[in-house]
Formats: sequence, C-alpha cells, structure tokens
Amino acid sequence: MTEFSRYFVKYLRMLFENIGDFFSRIWEIISHVFYYDIKEYFDLLVSSWNSFNFIDWLFELLAIVVNVAFFGFLLLRMLQLFRRYVRFAKREIEKDQLLEEIAMLNIKTAELIDEKNKIMAMKVSSMGFGGVNMGEDSFGGSLEKDGKKKEATTTSRFSKLVAVDKKYELEPGGIVMDPADMLGLPELVDRFIHFSSSQLRLYYDHKVIRTFFAGLATSKIIILEGISGTGKTSLPYAMGRFFNNPAAICSVQPSWRDRAEMIGYLNEFTKKFNETDFLKSLYETLYRDDLNFIVLDEMNLARIEYYFAEFLSIMEMPNVDEWKIDIVPDVWDSDPVHIVDGKILVPQNVWFIGTANRDDSTFTITDKVYDRAISIEMNNRAPYIDVPYTESIEMTYEYFESLCKKGIEENPLSSKSLEKLAKLDEFVADKFKITFGNRILKQIKLFVPAFVACGGDETDGLDYIVFRKIFRKFETLNIAFLKDEIAQLISLLDKLFGKNAFAESIKYLQELAKNA
Repeated sequence: MTEFSRYFVKYLRMLFENIGDFFSRIWEIISHVFYYDIKEYFDLLVSSWNSFNFIDWLFELLAIVVNVAFFGFLLLRMLQLFRRYVRFAKREIEKDQLLEEIAMLNIKTAELIDEKNKIMAMKVSSMGFGGVNMGEDSFGGSLEKDGKKKEATTTSRFSKLVAVDKKYELEPGGIVMDPADMLGLPELVDRFIHFSSSQLRLYYDHKVIRTFFAGLATSKIIILEGISGTGKTSLPYAMGRFFNNPAAICSVQPSWRDRAEMIGYLNEFTKKFNETDFLKSLYETLYRDDLNFIVLDEMNLARIEYYFAEFLSIMEMPNVDEWKIDIVPDVWDSDPVHIVDGKILVPQNVWFIGTANRDDSTFTITDKVYDRAISIEMNNRAPYIDVPYTESIEMTYEYFESLCKKGIEENPLSSKSLEKLAKLDEFVADKFKITFGNRILKQIKLFVPAFVACGGDETDGLDYIVFRKIFRKFETLNIAFLKDEIAQLISLLDKLFGKNAFAESIKYLQELAKNA
C-alpha cells in the first residue's frame, strides 16, 4: 500500500506538471507571437533602415501593406466563422424549442378534440337520441374500439359512386350480343375501320388497328405516341363509340405527383371522399359486361410512374383477383357496393389508354412503363377511304377475350421464329448489354399471334414488337461508339429474317446511327 501511494503521488505530480507545462507553453507561444516576435520584427527593421534607399522603403511599405492585409483577412475570416457558428447554434436551439412547442400543441389539440367529442355526445343525448356513447364522432358514425367505422352515416362519403350504384340498379349493364356482331378478329378490324370512316370521318390504317387489337390481347395498358393531329385521342374515342360504350377521357395535369390526384382522397375534416372522374369511370366498369376504355390524355405531362405506380404494380400479379386498389382505410355501411374492405377491384374488361407527345413540356416515359405497356406510334394520318355506312356493334368482354385466346392458340410463334429470337437476344445482350426479359418474351408470344389473328404477318408483328420493346432502349446508349455494332445488328436481322424484312427496325437503327 505504501509503494502504491508513493507511485500515485508521483503520477499526480507529473500529471499536473505536464498540464501546467502545456498551458505555460501556450502562453509562451501567444506572448512570442503577439509581443516578442513583433518586437524582434521591429528591432530588425530599426537595424536595417539606415541602409535603406528609396526603392527599399517602397518595397518595405508594400510588404507591410501585404502583411496587414493578409492578417486582417485571417482575422476577418475567423470572426465570420465564429459568427456563423453562433448563428447555427442559436438556430438549433430555436428549432428544439419550436419542436417542443409543436409537441405541446399536438397534445393540447388532442385534448380539445376529445373534449369536443364529449360535448357533442352530451348535446346529442340531451336532444333525445339514444344509443350514443362517448366514442361517437362529430359526423354521426359510431366508432369501434379499434377506431374503425361500425355504422355509417345516412349520407355516403362517396356521392358519385353511390349514384353509379343507383343507376345500375335501374339499368343493369349486361348486354346480349346480336349474332351479326359475332365477328372474327380480321372482320372486327375491317368493321371498325369502316365504322370510323363512315360515321366519324376518322381514318385509320389497317396495321394500326391490328396493332391496337393485338395490344388489347397482350396488355391492359396501351400508349399511343406521335405528333399532334394524327388521331391519338380520337382512336380510343372511336373505339368507345364502335362498341357502344363511350371511352372515359381523363386529362392528366402537370401537377399530378401521386395517385391521390388521379383516384381522389378522403378529406379527414369533412369525412367525404373527393372522387375523381377517373375513379367513377373505373368503378362503373364493374357493372358492365362489355369493353371499357379509360383514356389518360397527355399522360406524360406528369411522371407516369408517380401517379400510376400502384396500377403498374398490381397488374403484374398473376392472380387477377388480387388486382385491388386501396381507397379508404376503414369501412362504412353506406359505402358503395363494389368497395369491399376499403378496396376496389380493377376488372379485366377495362384498358388504360395513354396518349403521349414528345416535346419539351413532357416527361420521358421510362422503361418501367414501356415494359408493361404496348406502345403504338402514330405519326401519319391514314388516307381517305370511301366505304358504305357501317353500324356500331355490342360485344361482351367474354366474347372478345375468347377471340383473342383462340387467335393466340391457333397462331403460335413458329419454332424457327423462336430460334431466331434466341440468336437475336444473344447478339444484343453481348454487344449492347440489353436482353429480352421474361416479361418481354411473354408479351411477344401473345402480341405476335394476336397480330397474325387480326390479319397481319408474323414477321411484321415481330418487327414491330422487337423494335418497340428492345431497340427503343438503344436511345440510352452512347451510339457514337457503337456504330459498327449497329451495322452488324442490321446485317444479322437481314440474315435471320430476310432482306429488309425488319423494315421498321432497320430504319430506326439507321437513323439512330446517322444522328449519333
């Protein structure tokens, strides 16, 4: 114990001596910098100025100005940093104080709401209404212990959707097809072209309409692209008129940032749901047996993957019974019939048709959207044709679906075409690092047979879908360094499918290389 005490006393003595030495040296440095060094600088100047001439004094003055400016700048900079730190610390303190005040206000608000509910309950009780407990909210619906609605108000929070329910109570949406309307896909293409020409004065090329119907058989999302005035919006409008079910046209706004802009949202203050025309049109399709088209006009005025993301996700699910969109978090008895557990089912008899322009006012459509959709380029107006007056038709979704399934089953891709696609996939993956994914291969196997069933050619269908799904992605590559690979790809297309058989793809690739 004695030895440890001696050791510890020596240790403390050394520690405090070192601490004292540290501070004394700091003081020594400060005194040297601000007193002794300055005195030595001045003594050096005094000892030297007797031998200075005019030029020497001029340079000495210049040196003094530079030194004063330098040290003045350092001092000013240090002051600025100190003031910035003080302001930052003050701001952080004020921020903490504001957060504390906000927390207190939230507590007070909750207390006031609770007190208001109690007052409202007492008022209702005094008016003679029985069965009202302290859990009842100010809008008349009683609450369960878990906070969900148990009983609904007499007025529904979905006024537009409830109106749809009442409409179809009186006028059921089922249809009975006329035998004369039971057409095959090629006849359906011709009939539509004749109808739009004779009744609407809208003219479309056979290939565009074949592509459109093949797209309906492949995906629930169709994108119509091209310059203004080529009939992008009028095509789904004419389709709606043709099937005696007018298309719902919803104009996309640049301000759309999420799905609430498109579907609507629940106003927590009024307890009413702000319904949109899009939601009403989607809900109405649940009552109908025919084909339905919802048009998102100028869909790339806002970012599609923002406001349409939930639809893009659910339509990837293999089980169509899971294609459900969340609308409200709770359930009221007065909610519309087809809103089940706060969700609405996206039925199979509806397609979302988007129109898109390419200019400075629009956003680029991303691969996430393109990969899930069938895009149709519409840059040319079809010529006038003189046809006899043609009537519209009524067709059930089940009948149209059976036509598509039959066409796909009877016109599968040939084994030779599949081998050629495999070789093309291997080349593109090796040279351009882009591959045919499972989703794209599945779409090709649906689109091309449906295109052939509509009266088209298998090679033309392959040319169109490969160009749209694969070669379009080349726009993101640095083509200036891939011109040789582009030339090799064109040669491979000619070798696999025949000289200029892939006309659209080759034209696109040549223009891409030329403009690089």
